[in-house]
Formats: sequence, structure tokens, C-alpha cells
Amino acid sequence: MIRYSSLRDLLLIAVLSLVGIPQVAEGQSVESIWYTPGSGARRLNDARLHIDNISIIAPQAYHATAEGEVVGEVSDSLLLLAKTTGTHVMPLILNSGFNQETVRSLLNSPPARAECVRQMVALGMEDGYWGWQFDFENVHISDRDSLSVFFEEAALALHAAGMTISIAVVPTDGTSGKTSFTHFMRENWRGSFDVARLAKVGDFISLMTYSQHGSAATPGPVGGLPWMRQMIDYALSEGVSIEKISLGIPSYSGYWYSHYNETRGAGVAGQEIGFGRVTELLENPGITIQWLAEQGVRYAFWENSGLFEWVFIEDQLSLSAKMGLFNEYPALRGISVWVLGAEDPRVWDVIADFTERKGNR
Repeated sequence: MIRYSSLRDLLLIAVLSLVGIPQVAEGQSVESIWYTPGSGARRLNDARLHIDNISIIAPQAYHATAEGEVVGEVSDSLLLLAKTTGTHVMPLILNSGFNQETVRSLLNSPPARAECVRQMVALGMEDGYWGWQFDFENVHISDRDSLSVFFEEAALALHAAGMTISIAVVPTDGTSGKTSFTHFMRENWRGSFDVARLAKVGDFISLMTYSQHGSAATPGPVGGLPWMRQMIDYALSEGVSIEKISLGIPSYSGYWYSHYNETRGAGVAGQEIGFGRVTELLENPGITIQWLAEQGVRYAFWENSGLFEWVFIEDQLSLSAKMGLFNEYPALRGISVWVLGAEDPRVWDVIADFTERKGNR
């Protein structure tokens, strides 16, 4: 059974959704993008259940090879659902396996880039895509300019074909930090995006502010409010227009525990988990859930065989807190949520309160 640290904490959790979290201004439109890992039957069912509160469905459906071939597909069933409901389809195109050498070969080969863009235009026109989103990650900082050039080439071609283009950006504050880990992250993940240049030619960027504490980091919020503000403010300081920022929102929670296997040995493992798994973990007796008001997230830790395990919970309370950022940055374009199917079912009540689909097409 879940227990709270005090009666005061219990009352706090009960009233947060009513009075403790800022609300978006009445009548404000918020474009809601939801990502899906593919477009199979399970993802289709997830989309069908909530399609009225989804402006854009973004299946993680394609990857680009080093030679510029675009591999993948969006299912006919998802395309039909989107067409009948008036929902935009904006598939993601990834560097295959987020492999750094593959993307380096692609980005630095003009013929490969041209072929990739040609196939994106053809596929988009054939299947009626509203647009495409680049999701190129683990790109070394030395390939930063090449990524910008590729995006500019794709933007020119896709716009000419009547499609939109966007890019998912791993956020940064522009520094390398003080540790070897933060230096590694800047060199290989966070420093690879010239956000001002990308936003200038693209229709918008999805600022992935759900990557504060990932699987390789220490336990902590998936995206705490102070960190999210810092990432937004840095993008703005670089010259990105606030109207071109779609705020990255996590639907998944973070779980950290001690782990051993023969391949990797012993260590701490971090894992992205859906709300169903969160519920299972919190069924352990004696767990105390605490609310971190400044971070806008609940968390819990408990002992297992003498070692502590941690979970930072993304649920309707944390989503409400994040949506309060629209009061601080009222011109934000909308939200980009990773990932459909992992969410607390109660978040859809929050989404319904903030999202007005009309006028977002």
C-alpha cells in the first residue's frame, strides 16, 4: 500500500490539481503532438482512444541510411484514422540506430543528402503527410554545421512540395558543465544543434526537455521545472522565436535500480517506464511518495535487498505543473509528448482542458 509522509502531504497531493498549479489562460490554443514508436496495431489503438486531443500524430517510422535511403513506413490504418479525424501525420526520420558514424556519413555526403530529401518528398506526397520531423541524435558536435545544411536542404524541398518541416532538438544551456559526463553529453548529444539556424528555416522545433535525467544519469526528474525553464531561456537567448518552440513533455517515468548481467557487469541501471509499471512498483508496502514542488514532480524511494531504488513519477500532477509554463511563456507553440501509450490515463483530462484543436490545423 502507498503511504504519504504526513497528513499535510496527503492533503497537498489532493488539492494540487485544483489550486496549487498554475493554469493556462482561458481560450489559449495549445497544439498537441504525440509521438508513437511505430504505427502498428497497439499504437493505432492508443491513437484511436485519444485522437480528439491529438493535433499531430508523429510515428517514429523511418530511418535514413548512410547512403540516403529512407527505410520504413506508416501503416495504412493509421493514415486512414488520421484522414477521417483531420489529424496531421508528421512521421519522424531518424539516423539509423542513432548511430554516430552512420549519420556522419550521411551528413557529409551531398549525393546521399540529396537522395534522402528526394525520397522524403516522394513519400510525403504519396501518403499525404502534413510534414516531417528530423530526429537525428548522437550527432557529434563536429557535424553540427553539416546537420544544419542538411536540414536547410530538406526545408527548401519540403516547403516547395507544400509540407512542413521540424526537428527534435536535444536541449542545452550552451555549456559543457563541470563533469566528464556533461562534457560527453555536449560533445555527442546536446551541442549538435544550431537552434537559431534550424528554427529560422524550419516551421518549428520540438525542444526535448524530457531528457534531464536519463538512463545513464543519476536518479532525478525526467524534466524538472527549473531545468525546463533554463532550456527554453537559452533557446530564446540564441534567437529562436518563442512561437517556434514546441515544449517537450515526458509521459514516461524514470526508474533507477542496482543491476547486474554478464555482458555489462554490475552497476546502476536507469529505465524509462510507463505509468502501469509505476503503479506496480508503488504497490510495495511502506513506500512514501513525496512531492517536489519546485521541480513539479513526485518521487519515491525504497529499500530492496539493502539497496535503494528510485522512481520519479510523471503523472497528471507533473503534467499540470508543466502546462503552467504556458503562463510564463504564453506564446509557446504547443507540446511534443514522448510517448503515446506510456501515460497516466488521467493526463487526458489535463490535455482536454488545455488543448483546443480547432484553429491548430
